Amino acid sequence: MIRVLIAGLGNMGQSHALAHHAHDAAQIVGLVNRSGRVEHPNLASYPVFDDFEAALKETQPDLVVIATYTDTHADYACMAMEAGAHVFVEKPLATTVADAQRVADKAAETGRKLVVGYILRHHPSWMRLIDEARGLGGPYVFRLNLNQQSSGAEWETHKALMQTTSPIVDCGVHYVDVMCQITDAPPVRVHGMGLRLSDEIAEDMYNYGQFQVVFADGSVGWYEAGWGPMMSETAFFVKDIVSPKGSVSITEGNQAASSDIDGHTKVGGILVHRPEGDQAIEMPDEPGHQELCDAEQAFMLRAITEDIDLTRHAKDAVTSLAICLAADQSIRSGRPVSLEESAR
Repeated sequence: MIRVLIAGLGNMGQSHALAHHAHDAAQIVGLVNRSGRVEHPNLASYPVFDDFEAALKETQPDLVVIATYTDTHADYACMAMEAGAHVFVEKPLATTVADAQRVADKAAETGRKLVVGYILRHHPSWMRLIDEARGLGGPYVFRLNLNQQSSGAEWETHKALMQTTSPIVDCGVHYVDVMCQITDAPPVRVHGMGLRLSDEIAEDMYNYGQFQVVFADGSVGWYEAGWGPMMSETAFFVKDIVSPKGSVSITEGNQAASSDIDGHTKVGGILVHRPEGDQAIEMPDEPGHQELCDAEQAFMLRAITEDIDLTRHAKDAVTSLAICLAADQSIRSGRPVSLEESAR
């Protein structure tokens, strides 16, 4: 039985906790929440802490799940690994590339397993999309976005996230990770643009951003993300990959409102276009948000028990974050950012 400590009980943390609550190989030994409270009735019987370090020392877990705000991820992950625990950490891995690399290096140094919460890696439809795109061969054009028209509680959550992380970093790492899995080429240059569209967020933050990234194989990518009540519901979900031999696209027939979390991962169908003809691939019975969190945590447990090599996983997590942070730097500086040194 793997002893699990979960830090953070927001949307993702609660879902990860429920995944371990239902898994036969896991035993939750503690929950960490700043308020010291637990809302979900299925989790009410577990010990609750309001201090991460104290919880880590008292529970001595085998696995720590970190779903707190991004600025705590690197320190909590390193602290957990130094205490002998394996780590699952929500994306983004850190707020800087140096901190992300520090976490990856700590995993290598301690021999602990490190899994970053790239939920699309566990989604059968997205796995199929990546396989189909790789089958066409590059270089590629990536056209990906996820804008969210948020209000009420969702807008409050977005404003809280933007105290430390912009939308193109928080959401972008998912889709840049998809780009990286398809092309396998290192990034060379990033150019970003963004705009603050609300007085309700800090003056040094923006709630809309887009960027272009160039890869060493000639592939180019575009990503766009915006949060807030002003965002449009039109074309908020574009997932399109083009190559010299054709294209692979997610069809939008199964998409709900932009604020629907389940809709962010659901594909509905995949259209593979080649000059000689099109192929429509239906993807029925797609997993929902909780099922995907269940799959992520099941993989985390297998990584521990089966000693799965996660070296490439950690490298990809650092690379995708580096691209998104370069985009953030470009937006703030008004200049393109070169990643050629890291590409060598």
